[in-house]
Amino acid sequence: MVDLNALTTWHTEAWRDVHAVVFGAGVSGFSVADTLTELGAQVTVIDTNPDEQRAALLDVIGAQLVIAEADDPPQQIDSADIVITSPGLPPHHPWLQRAAELGIPVWGDIELAWRVRDKVRAADWLVVTGTNGKTTTVQLTAHMLLRAGFKVAPVGNIGTPVLDAVRDPEGFDVLVVELSSFQLHTLGEISPHSAAVLNIADDHIDWHGSSEAYRDAKAKVFHLVRHAAVFSLDDHATERMVEEADVVEGARAIGFGTGIPGPSDFGIVDDVLVDRAFLEDRHTSALEIGALEDLEQGGLRSPHMARNALAAAALARSYGAPVEAVRDALRTFRPDAHRTQRLGTIGGVEYVDDSKATNPHAASGSLTAFEHVVWIVGGLLKGVDIEPLVERVAPRLRAAVVIGAERDAVLGALRRHASEVPVVEVDEVDTEHVMQCAVERASEFAAPGDTVLLAPAAASMDQFVSYADRGDRFQQAVRARAAKERGGADETGHSDPAAGS
Repeated sequence: MVDLNALTTWHTEAWRDVHAVVFGAGVSGFSVADTLTELGAQVTVIDTNPDEQRAALLDVIGAQLVIAEADDPPQQIDSADIVITSPGLPPHHPWLQRAAELGIPVWGDIELAWRVRDKVRAADWLVVTGTNGKTTTVQLTAHMLLRAGFKVAPVGNIGTPVLDAVRDPEGFDVLVVELSSFQLHTLGEISPHSAAVLNIADDHIDWHGSSEAYRDAKAKVFHLVRHAAVFSLDDHATERMVEEADVVEGARAIGFGTGIPGPSDFGIVDDVLVDRAFLEDRHTSALEIGALEDLEQGGLRSPHMARNALAAAALARSYGAPVEAVRDALRTFRPDAHRTQRLGTIGGVEYVDDSKATNPHAASGSLTAFEHVVWIVGGLLKGVDIEPLVERVAPRLRAAVVIGAERDAVLGALRRHASEVPVVEVDEVDTEHVMQCAVERASEFAAPGDTVLLAPAAASMDQFVSYADRGDRFQQAVRARAAKERGGADETGHSDPAAGS
């Protein structure tokens, strides 16, 4: 029987006695297998349909690959000392149920990364979660720390596995770790320097089983925080998480919000972003860390982006980034594509890509940032109720263009709360043509001064490879429409939107 208490450092021979079964051969699963084989463990990777190139690499590194049916747990599980699961497998998955029946410990890649973080030098971790805004906040925090002179990497759910950074031969001072609720479900025990929960709204209910289970997973991020537990002043659920958290003695609760901040908070005063947390005289003074016009310069001009910026500033300042580095980062940062990305104007109508809005809470941020919207909406709702969002934004809607597989709930909510708003359905099922049709129909309803907004409030995998694929196809359709308006010079999606956008 392997002693798991011995597996808390890279530098132990105990890993050589471990038989680890890894569920999933995706990006995180491969990084787990690669790490464990380097440690000398016996590694079996189980997947239903592995990528051919990654499967070949598993053989090269010395891991065994087993292809299995999802509903039939393979026998290799029975001999495992530990199971390390993909964040995509829900708790009720048959493979995980089999591991539970046998009493086999189940980790995620984050727990493994924490245990072996000392391979080169143990970097500090700043951890970020929330229903929305995680990736932008992680990237912006890393940008601030980089401007402050730290060697930093944004990792985790953002796309780069934490284990890849842990094994970097030069090491890092600090890792900014994005964690999804899936990863938090199997978090294990970590003790980050600081952590932030940006917001909480129902999401992934089908995966977690209930709203309470989803929120409980998110709350784990504050456990054993050593310096700063950062929460949203605009979302009391995040404050309750801090109040209930078992943090290391001396850790501080740091709030952020778009109002005037109290002591130990970050906020906005007369269009100026201020820090009243990390200065000696915080009861009577504040530090200016930037201005709203700095956010405009960095492409962060909507209210929800301002909250992300304040959360990032709180994390960066908790780690010692000077005010000047934070201000410079706000001015130079550019968010990724598909996050309230303004594409330009055509005939006085602005086109905006917020394909990253994969749930109603995220879509609310961009919908409320524009006065009059033709809304492209729909996809996979993941068990989340879209009705409150439709009721809230109905006064802003010029029209709604409904795409996706799960459209009954969307159409029903529009009938009940936006009965005067024109609604059209995109019946095109060919991925190549869905967005072209959606953009054309949306443009029919948009008047100069309006915004055609892709903010689906739903996941994308019913009709697209990913939210990025969905956004890319929307942008191609917008470019094609711009070219058509200019006289048909290029209707294939290779022109930019109207000049001057």
